[in-house]
Amino acid sequence: MGSSTLLSALQTIESILKPPTATDKSPSRLVWRCAVPTPLRRTFEYLPPEGGHHEIAPGTRVSVPFGRRTLTAIVTAGADGPTYDAAKLREAAAVLDTQPLLTPSLLALLTWTASYYHHPIGEVLPLGLSPSERQGKPEQPTRVEGLQLTLRGEGLPEGAPHNAHKQAALISALRGGPLRVDDLRSQGFTRPVIKALLDKALVAECDLTADASWREQQPPLTANAEQRTAIDAIAETAGTFAVHLLYGVTGSGKTEVYLQSIAACLARGEQALVLLPEIALTPQTLARFEARFDAPVAALHSGMGNAERDRVWADARCGRIAVVMGTRSAVFVPLHRPGLIVVDEEHDAAFVQQDGLRYSARDVAIKRGQLEGCNVILGSATPSLESWQNSERGRYRRHELSHRAGVGTLPKHRLIDVAGLDLAAGLSPELIQQIGATLDGGEQVLIFLNRRGFANALLCYDCGWSSECTNCDARMTLHKSPAGLHCHHCDQRARVPARCPLCQGSRLHGSGVGTQQTEAFLADHFSRYPVIRVDSDTMRHRSAMPELIDRLASGQPMLMIGTQMLSKGHHFPHVTLVAIVDADALLFSPDFRGEERLLQLLTQVSGRAGREEKPGRVIVQTRQPDHPVIRQLHAPYHTLLPDLLAHRAQAGLPPQGALGVIRCDSQSRLEGMEFLKALRGAAGPTRECQIIGPVAAAMARRKNRYRNQLVIAARSRTALASVMTALVAQAEASRHSATLNWSVDIDPYESL
Repeated sequence: MGSSTLLSALQTIESILKPPTATDKSPSRLVWRCAVPTPLRRTFEYLPPEGGHHEIAPGTRVSVPFGRRTLTAIVTAGADGPTYDAAKLREAAAVLDTQPLLTPSLLALLTWTASYYHHPIGEVLPLGLSPSERQGKPEQPTRVEGLQLTLRGEGLPEGAPHNAHKQAALISALRGGPLRVDDLRSQGFTRPVIKALLDKALVAECDLTADASWREQQPPLTANAEQRTAIDAIAETAGTFAVHLLYGVTGSGKTEVYLQSIAACLARGEQALVLLPEIALTPQTLARFEARFDAPVAALHSGMGNAERDRVWADARCGRIAVVMGTRSAVFVPLHRPGLIVVDEEHDAAFVQQDGLRYSARDVAIKRGQLEGCNVILGSATPSLESWQNSERGRYRRHELSHRAGVGTLPKHRLIDVAGLDLAAGLSPELIQQIGATLDGGEQVLIFLNRRGFANALLCYDCGWSSECTNCDARMTLHKSPAGLHCHHCDQRARVPARCPLCQGSRLHGSGVGTQQTEAFLADHFSRYPVIRVDSDTMRHRSAMPELIDRLASGQPMLMIGTQMLSKGHHFPHVTLVAIVDADALLFSPDFRGEERLLQLLTQVSGRAGREEKPGRVIVQTRQPDHPVIRQLHAPYHTLLPDLLAHRAQAGLPPQGALGVIRCDSQSRLEGMEFLKALRGAAGPTRECQIIGPVAAAMARRKNRYRNQLVIAARSRTALASVMTALVAQAEASRHSATLNWSVDIDPYESL
């Protein structure tokens, strides 16, 4: 072959192997836009695997190369190839699903969440997946293998077959209806036992994925006139999007309204989602729902293992679960036929995620109801100002339950001005006398003190030294059980010094009162009665709160001393006296929601008293008896809201305005300030928004990192979104050290 012929052949081969460029006239290839789990606020483009799938629906998982790693991404859309340079795109490694795991409505909800809260979409979309699905593992099977008795098996007498005890036990277990094969195996029924009964035609395999006939197995309680009005109004809007604010005083029977509305939902063959603020409420509520409905009811919360969450996720997606109950992350659980969403205690700050993606599960639930076209019920004895104003403006339909259900009556309030009084562990002489009289009368007492530990801090009475945390701008709390100093912000712990570290003096004393100190005093003063402390130190185990509720149900006289954990909607039927030790704690809070939260907290705690036949009393200790919030605690909650709304309007604060915050933390005191100053400078002037800062956070140093923030106050959400979009884009484009972290907080609940 001559040299010219060889050159020509090489040129031909080169042209074939050369990848196409933007100017090539080669046929276009479909391109996938994928949300990859990275902190970048954008999607990434990939080519389908060579010779593999080319068109897949949004919401499908794919495995993609990202740098040197292979990650599980979610396809958000497809795009035509000519707008991209195919030579610069990488191919996806594999398609992981035969059908999308995210339905169009759930994908739309997650996409909206990422956009509204200005969070990376690749970190938001996985919230719609189970733990194993996020790791790229196969989806849970949609078909569930079951076992049921045949007619021949049903005709066997009890205890048969008599010569095979395991087989007889399995037949006995199946007399109540079909069961999962996996559940039977976990109960000790082995494959040979199951096969033996299959071979004898005493049992048969069945598919448990088919829809069950869901119904109530206990009759509903008789609804009073107010409850019936609410139930009927909710039923009228079934099948459409509507938000119902159920404003009911404590003990007014809001749960019965939920139950009867859910019963109507299940009768239509639809599923219900119930959101609760705390894990501690889940067992009590779950038991009530399971007793009420002949239908699968499942719980979702952070205390569950991944395998258990995977199973609930799959069952909810396929429609096998009738009612899903969970804390805030359950708002993203997939549902096959959503028909109703309930948010109980909608005002509770526990519905707000405070790190990572900062979102309000209540607000996301409302958006989900809109996208799914179903009813949303927001229930509370102390509605948030946002929800109340929406009901005032007609955006939400409000239903009021103004009386307690059954024989319970609202408690009577009494204020004790403790200014100038000698207190024992925070308790006044009159309160101590009232506690004793209640216990001697065979009744139970709840004492509320929202401060755990023994004392706020350890002080030296010689030189003024205090137990400052070395990592935070805060004092370490003195604990007696276990003994030591503990920072509740960074979790640092230290021994209690025998002498002052500064002057070597011996006059070290605790300052302030915590639940441990009051508990010790009560246990000594009322030694004939049990004293139970309820705070995050004693309620660590999942079974702790259910065990406490069972103990209180005995009706024996006893004392509870605890924090806001006691305000979370628990039903304590035998408590007749509630004592609020320090009602002033939130009065002068730097948080603009301080008075609203104080009013909600005290109203909720007060509502634990007098829920059954015996009337209840509430004693409030305060040094500010003339403060409007304290003075009117006995008044109906809603009568105090107009003044709070007027104050917010004067300041342009939510719900009259919109707030957003860009927060940053860094190892350097100045780096965060300089970073935020640059953002503010790039934003330029705006009429619709006021940019405040940068300023230090309420706690400027936490975990040895300096925290700063830029606050954006806007007249409307539209104006806020516009400015925040520009600031976020500038933040992503800016250069800073790898040790600086920044985040976005829309509708912030954390103190400014």
